[in-house]
Amino acid sequence: MHDHAGRPLVVGTGIAGLYVALRCRELGLRPTLITKSRLEESNTRYAQGGIASAVGPDDSPTLHLADTLRAGAGLVDRAAAKALTYEAPARIADLVRYGVPFDTIEGQVSLGREAAHSRSRILHAGGDATGASIEETLKRRVLDAGIEVRERTVLRGLRSTGREGMVALISNDRGRNVEETEAGPVVLATGGAASLYRQSTNPSVATGEGLAIAFRVGALLTDMEFIQFHPTVFWREGAPRYLITEAIRGEGAVLRNEAGERFLVGHHRDAELAPRDIVSRAVDREIHRSGHPCVYLDATAIPRDRIFARFPSVCRFLATYGLDPSRDWIPVTPAAHYMIGGVTTDLEGRTSLPGLYACGEVASTGVHGANRLASNSLLEGLVFGERVARELVNPVASSLPPPGRLVRFDWPPGAGRGDLPRAFDRVRDLLWDNVGIVRTGAGLRTALEELAELGRSTEPSRASELPGPVANAILTASLVSRAALTRTESRGAHYRSDFPLRRPTWRLHVGILRKPSAGRRR
Repeated sequence: MHDHAGRPLVVGTGIAGLYVALRCRELGLRPTLITKSRLEESNTRYAQGGIASAVGPDDSPTLHLADTLRAGAGLVDRAAAKALTYEAPARIADLVRYGVPFDTIEGQVSLGREAAHSRSRILHAGGDATGASIEETLKRRVLDAGIEVRERTVLRGLRSTGREGMVALISNDRGRNVEETEAGPVVLATGGAASLYRQSTNPSVATGEGLAIAFRVGALLTDMEFIQFHPTVFWREGAPRYLITEAIRGEGAVLRNEAGERFLVGHHRDAELAPRDIVSRAVDREIHRSGHPCVYLDATAIPRDRIFARFPSVCRFLATYGLDPSRDWIPVTPAAHYMIGGVTTDLEGRTSLPGLYACGEVASTGVHGANRLASNSLLEGLVFGERVARELVNPVASSLPPPGRLVRFDWPPGAGRGDLPRAFDRVRDLLWDNVGIVRTGAGLRTALEELAELGRSTEPSRASELPGPVANAILTASLVSRAALTRTESRGAHYRSDFPLRRPTWRLHVGILRKPSAGRRR
């Protein structure tokens, strides 16, 4: 088995993919890294918030673990969260060793506060440019280490060879010249799917293709219903959906409606620093109630020099729209931000299929439960990236526990070539309108019916043909909708107005597997 571990294929170049590739190289393996756009285009790059780790004098991994468990609404896998929080300081030390320039004050690392954290434990680099800073540093290290990187290279499909691992089918970014890799380990670090929503903070590459490809080859997925919406995203007609980091609320900014009232005070004892799902729903409700297209983030109480020093990227962005946050309220709305569920893995990144691994946002370790704690996402890529790299050096067979509820989902062949751009647009509207911040059974069924119809027109008719990105987007959207219809309660980021309460019987994970159908090649 060990000779196959020689050349892992790592798909994706956010923090998880870059870090796995780098650690594989340091541990003596020779990984190949592929990315569907440029090396630096990923969700990591846009992560302003920072990276959480208990490194302060008043903090401990035990406290970080308690906050993570509390935010996850009863669904956090404790062992996964313990790995995340207890191994965080060592992974931060790795980033420092690689040269990530974390912000300091008088020689001490500067720590910010974010929602649902009981301590200031968010490390930043370049103020609110943490993701880009980490991305740049790791990218430089990957290139210096002589790791083979193939840009504009797309994973089109996977084929399981059983014990030998996975064969990856890859092509250039126009979908031509499909080639097969040798059987061996494949690490999915393909990121999330939030740009399948009409309003999203993610770059356009985050369409969940890795999820669809894993599902097609027969991997188990879990927790697909949990999509996190970020409550404060810049709103202006025609402007990009730019994320206004939660750390600004950590510094004292408050949310106000058009009339200037703080509407979160009566909602939750932590008001603006309540967990993201609560703040997003409150903002959504306020927008629907008032008929006004947004609410406002008021940061005018924060000293001007402090806000400009601490949030340079946000201030620069706002200036291009003539806004000064020390003087003007910032118009914001919620937008789809983060995929909590994904390809089911154990704590070493092993999936339900031999030779297939996943880490970062594409994976579902159970570490976030039903609602991710702010700034645990970059950390997740590092902690589980390290575990995957070590696992690849000494592979052991996975034994995933079965999910509490398993859905078998049929996805039949289609007729081939529908109107692809229109279909993709339709997916984004369907998800935003029916599978968004507030959901109902009727809305979810509508979404599923229409997605199935779109699938019939875009799915290839023959098993030998590889589905394109739009067919994969439709499939991923269908998996999210199907899981959301299955969970008849409200918990964390999943809220159904027809089942508004949390139900103890649903304290379980919903798994989703492809239903084997006659005549399909496995």
